[in-house]
Amino acid sequence: MQSKYKIRLLRANLLAAAAALALWTPSTPPAAALALWFSIGWLLITALMLDFSHRRSRGLPWQIVPGALLVCLIATAPERHGILIWAWAAMLMLPQSRWVAAFNLTAALLSSILVIPALDGPAFILLICTLLVLGLLSLSRAQQLIDMNGSIRQRLRLIPGLNLWAGEQLLRDISREQTRSEREGVHAEIFILHVKRHQLWPIAQRLCELTYDFENVYRLDATTLVTLILSRSQAEASNRRRLLLEDLPDNITSEHLALIDIETTTLSVTEMSKLPAERARETI
Repeated sequence: MQSKYKIRLLRANLLAAAAALALWTPSTPPAAALALWFSIGWLLITALMLDFSHRRSRGLPWQIVPGALLVCLIATAPERHGILIWAWAAMLMLPQSRWVAAFNLTAALLSSILVIPALDGPAFILLICTLLVLGLLSLSRAQQLIDMNGSIRQRLRLIPGLNLWAGEQLLRDISREQTRSEREGVHAEIFILHVKRHQLWPIAQRLCELTYDFENVYRLDATTLVTLILSRSQAEASNRRRLLLEDLPDNITSEHLALIDIETTTLSVTEMSKLPAERARETI
């Protein structure tokens, strides 16, 4: 798994960057040395803690940290660290939210202004034009990665080996199970669990273990899980919900809705997570 996601290669690059900055510290002014050691520390900590995980949050703007460190390095000693301005092309290539990209673009422009005293007019114009072209290429590449990651996140099975699926699959399965329950006279319902954000993946794994192999678990968003419960009657379904809740943390709230009451023609994943809001809530 690590080789597939190139974690070892990325870790090696981070360690190499930390070593290169460490070699730059001798005879460095105090302010620049402080910024260098902060950068070295961040690179080392990131390299040691780096690991691929499906639990990693995509919303954390961690690019703010290296961007801030990079502009600090250039600001403390522009005549010495001016060459680091080309690192902004790599920074802008990373998938990031729009406001983080705006921060990095602003910091890159500020870095260009800081190195003006060390350049003459034509050299500065060439620098700005080159950075502009590289920045546009980097942002284009970042958008490609964002689109690629978005399609990967929308893949159906979220964890290999477990019946944990994306919410889009739930919309397909509801129609199939509605037809099956009507044909076979089976009581089918969706059981919705609202959990804390940090509990999502452990509870999802536990829920997959508690349900039958033919019952899937779905992730609607960062705090909502759904499972399809198939039973012979409403009473049996109610008993199964109670048994499931007994094996899950007490701070979970839950709701349920019979599949026959769901209209899937205009239903979306977002609407699905809010669908039972007016229904009776399970007591825990």
